[in-house]
Amino acid sequence: MSQLTLLSATEQLALLRAEKISPVELAEEYIREINRLNPQMNAIVNFSQFDADRIRAQGHALMSATGPRGPLYGLPVTIKSSIATAGLPCEVGSLLRRGIVAEIAAVVVSRIRQAGANILGTTNCPEFLMAYETDNRLHGQTCNPWNLAFTPGGSSGGESAAIASGMSAAGLGSDSGGSVRTPAHFTGICSLKPTPGRIPATGHVPPCIGPFSILGAIGPMARTMQDVRLLFETLCAPDATDPVSPPVALRPISRSELKQIPIGYFEDDGLVPVTPETRLAVHAAVRALQEQGFSVAPFRPNALEDARKLWWKFFVRCGAMFVESIVAGHREELSPVLLDFLSIAHREPPLGGEELLQAWADLDLVRSRLLREMQSFPVLLCPVCAIPAFRHGERSWIVDGQQVDYLDAMRYTQWFNLLGAPAAVVPVGSSLEGLPIGVQVAGRPFEDEIVLGIAEAIDKEFGFAPPPELETTQSR
Repeated sequence: MSQLTLLSATEQLALLRAEKISPVELAEEYIREINRLNPQMNAIVNFSQFDADRIRAQGHALMSATGPRGPLYGLPVTIKSSIATAGLPCEVGSLLRRGIVAEIAAVVVSRIRQAGANILGTTNCPEFLMAYETDNRLHGQTCNPWNLAFTPGGSSGGESAAIASGMSAAGLGSDSGGSVRTPAHFTGICSLKPTPGRIPATGHVPPCIGPFSILGAIGPMARTMQDVRLLFETLCAPDATDPVSPPVALRPISRSELKQIPIGYFEDDGLVPVTPETRLAVHAAVRALQEQGFSVAPFRPNALEDARKLWWKFFVRCGAMFVESIVAGHREELSPVLLDFLSIAHREPPLGGEELLQAWADLDLVRSRLLREMQSFPVLLCPVCAIPAFRHGERSWIVDGQQVDYLDAMRYTQWFNLLGAPAAVVPVGSSLEGLPIGVQVAGRPFEDEIVLGIAEAIDKEFGFAPPPELETTQSR
């Protein structure tokens, strides 16, 4: 792999600012890597129509532009295909949207372009985002750069695979149930699900409306937490057209202030076990923070399972109702992973008005309970998933002698979507198969800067490790 494309985004930007490399030369490095690696991984969509000349032209336009240069000047990035990027496919992995090209950019995409980024392309996702595995009938299966027999996760799996393999310096995904955090954990990169609205979601497909205005957020993904923080700070600002976009300014927080904040950690939720290597990763992150002078102690909130049950009602049952309204009459065109999601959702009856109203009221009550518990520990450190990356198509595993089913294994991210809280993922350990294992750092709503600061302290102790050369990666 090109060592240049695996440098952190911050390091690449320093080279660009020092004019040791030009935006066109850097773009050329990424074009080369995309042509070399994407046929194996299938991370960037519509590869048969990949337009390298468009990317070169964007680089030339940046070089010839007058005026001050943006903070992302010349940085090659990718965007999840559910985030409208004008002039590029916005098909959300569905045959029902085949050939749809975004005409208007999402607010966050306009901001990333204004900051000087060079957009390489859009990345693959499961159909309508309803899976933790990136596969669909339109573009096919995306593979994990650590081992092609494994998934990079979902729904931002194409984005994580592109970044982990050096086909993109950084990018944007979205998350309503772990969709930037699970892929980061599976591929060994960093990500942040911010407080909803701090990075505006206007222009996301499907739109983040109704319960998804609380569950969902567009979040930055990169190889280091320093890069994730840079993207967050660049893109974070209110959007006058987004009803959930808060008028909250960036709030820098010093390292000494961070060390005054109690951090609680837990290895599992007491219901679904995690792998031994996952426990080791959590303890390694705890030790790293303690050695740096942070205050970390065991603590597990009691409201987690109630939060998870409510998340299920909104994401699975309400989500299925939203999807059914889109796909009605086209069932034969749907991807197996979407049909699998719908079959899970249909094991229960559709939500009636009374049950939905009660769930909406319970949402505030459960969130309030969690926030009261987090007064003692405003930051939580815990697993991202019960397992590392899984093989394509797998749906259950034996963990600590117990069968763990698909959605249960992913529960460790879902609580914080229900809370509407920021949560970051940092790579820390590895599985017996040599696959990455991340840890999750979660905080209270609107305290994204605290989460980023603590996650960055962990990342400095461990850091990004590139996956093996894809040509020599064999299916185990």
